[in-house]
Amino acid sequence: MDSRSTARRITGLLVAACVVLAGCSAARDLVTGGDEATQDGAAPVDPGNCITVDMAVSSEKIDLLTDLAREFNASDGATVDGTCVFVRPASKASGAAMQLLADGWPDEGVEGPRPVIWSPASGAWGAILNQLRGAAGEPDMVGEGRPFMLTPLVIAMPEPMATALGYPDTPIGWSDILELARSDEGWGAYGHPEWGPFRLGKTNPNFSTSGLSALIAQTYAATGSTDELTAEDLARADVNRFATDIESAVVHYGDTTLTFLNNLARNDARGTALTYASAVAVEEVSLINYNRGNPDGVLAPGEELIEPKVPLVAIYPKEGTLFSDNPFFVLDADWVTPEQKAAAALFEDFVQQPENQRRVLEFGFRPGNPQVAIGAPITPELGVDPEQPQTTLDVPDPAVLVELLERWDTQRKSARVLMVLDVSGSMGDPAGAGDATKLELAVEAASASLDQFQDRDEVGLRIFSTDLEGPGSQTDQLDLVAVAPIGEQRDQLRSRLDGLTPILGTPLYDVTADSYEKMVSEYDPERINAVVLLTDGRNDDPDGSFDLAGLLDSLAAGSEGRQTQPVRVFPIAYGGDADLATLQRIADATNAAAYDASDPGSIRKVFDAVISNF
Repeated sequence: MDSRSTARRITGLLVAACVVLAGCSAARDLVTGGDEATQDGAAPVDPGNCITVDMAVSSEKIDLLTDLAREFNASDGATVDGTCVFVRPASKASGAAMQLLADGWPDEGVEGPRPVIWSPASGAWGAILNQLRGAAGEPDMVGEGRPFMLTPLVIAMPEPMATALGYPDTPIGWSDILELARSDEGWGAYGHPEWGPFRLGKTNPNFSTSGLSALIAQTYAATGSTDELTAEDLARADVNRFATDIESAVVHYGDTTLTFLNNLARNDARGTALTYASAVAVEEVSLINYNRGNPDGVLAPGEELIEPKVPLVAIYPKEGTLFSDNPFFVLDADWVTPEQKAAAALFEDFVQQPENQRRVLEFGFRPGNPQVAIGAPITPELGVDPEQPQTTLDVPDPAVLVELLERWDTQRKSARVLMVLDVSGSMGDPAGAGDATKLELAVEAASASLDQFQDRDEVGLRIFSTDLEGPGSQTDQLDLVAVAPIGEQRDQLRSRLDGLTPILGTPLYDVTADSYEKMVSEYDPERINAVVLLTDGRNDDPDGSFDLAGLLDSLAAGSEGRQTQPVRVFPIAYGGDADLATLQRIADATNAAAYDASDPGSIRKVFDAVISNF
């Protein structure tokens, strides 16, 4: 596969991740380029007679930049040759913006105006953009971007676990993670067998800046270098073995660290935090928010901060780490005029002023201007160290970065997944615009998602509805394709999907319980074991064995009692009638995540986002 097709596949996944994860409110954007909030600040109103500087910014900083833009627009310095300047930030997730720029960014439609300034979460996205354009014979669109605000990647560990490894006196890094991942004793090697095996929370690097940074950092650690990574480094057998062994400890992947932090907070509340995850690769700002009692980083109206019983501490890997630098890229694009570039430079200078840089601290980030001192909340009281990291790593060359992502597909932990699809009568309803039914769109999305699995992943197909084999049959589920390596049955899965038709009711609770139990009984400790459950309705089986309370009790008991056999249920709430609240509770009970596809037209993107967990 050439670099162009590889990068296209990668960025296709990034765009597909643009969905909302249930349970994080409407305040989280999953594409990412970072574990970014989606709070869309109200943009300033264009006066109509100024040089307009549109911005596409990763959403964790939209509120701050919107405020700064208002102040700048009203200032005396917002002029170029006597013409006023109007800066207009808009929230756009890093990966999605990068793909739009690679495609030339349509000048009309739902994506918003073409930007003059692009500020992704990390400069790595700029490197990928230039690589894509170079492969297409196009010149670079971005140069060196000046950082606006910074946050380093850390290994977040529950404090007792970090202490067992020698924290804070003993330097800890990816080599220690590797040792724990390879140990048959797990935490028993450190005198704590009750904590079980070492479990790592780590996001999918095709979707998340923290996952991408973690992949780069662990690869540097494997090579023993801090200078640069080369294609020759990636080809080394010991480097590949290091990566494979690290990935073997992963709980599951995903498109955002918020899944891990929200699940960790729930487990902390019930006293099981130390058996959910041993460490999570996150950005420092996310750890600060967690210890403040705000694991998703967003305070809803009336929400109270609840500090964790077991706080997290930041391990700054001794081998080095990377910063998410939130650069300002003034684009070299044919739609950007010289006047707009001059106006953009004025705003870039404005946000670098010390009084404006001090404001980034309020959000838990470090100032991008090195002349501004780091202060609260970057403090030991919140589990972080302003004197760290001691070693900073560089983003690899774009071609190496793309190869690194391609190799990760073969190194990552493999999966064992049962896809469970609702074929109740309502799935025959129109999906919205066009002639397709909800079932037809779901089948198309599920079929397309099969390409995201590696041949060694094991995938099966189950359908459910009441009376599947005819009136009075009492059959509410059928296994159409057994769970087996997908490389041997991808065509069979597609064929069985294509033959699905809507039937009757929705025995949601019984089918969820049975699917969960099936995967527990067939658990493979070398894989991520999961159920993907798509439904467009609510439980309506009067003859079922489970009510909601019984189902949740069964799932929770199974999750807590089977720490060595964790099976996670990832529900998809499909269509406006789906019981999203109940599906979120099902996900919570198994330490997974629920996905919202209330707009049937989004199901393709949602399916791909779900598959990012594997």
